[in-house]
Amino acid sequence: MLRKYGLAADNVVDAHIIDVHGRLLDRKAMGEDLFWAIRGGAGGSFGIVTAWKVKLVPVPSAVTVFTVTKTLEQGATKLLYRWQQIADKLDEDLFIRVQIQTANVSSQGKRTITTSYNAAFLGDANRLLQVMKHSFPELGLTRQDCIETNWINSTVYMSGFAKNTPPEVLLQRINMDRAYFKGKSDYARKSIPEKALEGLWEKLFEAESPLVVFTPYGGMMNQISESQTPFPHRKGTKFMILYWSSWQDATENVAKHINWTRKVYSYMTPYVSKNPREAYANYRDLDLGMNRNSNTSFVEASAFGTSYFKDNFYRLVHVKTKVDPDNFFRHEQSIPPLPKQMGLGNEVEFISSKA
Repeated sequence: MLRKYGLAADNVVDAHIIDVHGRLLDRKAMGEDLFWAIRGGAGGSFGIVTAWKVKLVPVPSAVTVFTVTKTLEQGATKLLYRWQQIADKLDEDLFIRVQIQTANVSSQGKRTITTSYNAAFLGDANRLLQVMKHSFPELGLTRQDCIETNWINSTVYMSGFAKNTPPEVLLQRINMDRAYFKGKSDYARKSIPEKALEGLWEKLFEAESPLVVFTPYGGMMNQISESQTPFPHRKGTKFMILYWSSWQDATENVAKHINWTRKVYSYMTPYVSKNPREAYANYRDLDLGMNRNSNTSFVEASAFGTSYFKDNFYRLVHVKTKVDPDNFFRHEQSIPPLPKQMGLGNEVEFISSKA
């Protein structure tokens, strides 16, 4: 429940990491700079994390989940506009994301847009209904929509498994529903107008199996500083957006899926964050830029680095230069060290001179 407790990274109190010298270090041994960097700062850039120690948080015995779906014909556009206005301001015990897809509504193949309000609430159904009646009555939530369960089963439900799926499914090491996909992400700091949403619907109708997800922020996410961890998307962020296209067959025309995702991303430019246009690091998007094998470039990496981490990127580079100056730990979008000739502390001046 990120709206009440923040991210998992916000609740890490210790870790074990194997560094470039082969040493196994805990928080005290690695130092606060490296401990800061590994909590969300481009996994695989600094070493191999072998263990996390996470602060546990209290959850009630009763947790309530629901999914309510509205189509265009049921006023989905106006309802989603309303959700944008209140989603980051709801009771912090309540998390409601919106999953947007296309669906056939007749045997003739007529299509519509569905908006599914998928939610988890830290409390029983009666209190949830009171919260919804006060904050979001437009959804029309009923007692029949609500499923009272416990925390672990709510996690299974929110992961997309069918009702009554045993929690042991979370222990499976093999993904039986494997598919290929292309994803891109955005952050919204203001509501997207209804007219713009209607344009988004037109883009979804152009794809075979599109998915757009709006994930709300607010609550604890507003109370944590942008620089407390590398994850900077905090105060002022209303919600995160995922654009997704998937396919099952490796021989399929992949370009049409990738191009559709890029087209939707381009269309949304006026309605999302700017300077930088922020992105979620866990939805890795190589369109934002890539490192070139061992020859990583601080300037080139700043393109994706500032999208993912904003100004925290420069501190991440500082840590990388200190703990792994030869760039042993690297991947397509890892944090680069400064060039050998540069001294620590000159990250911002260096990027400014190259801009």
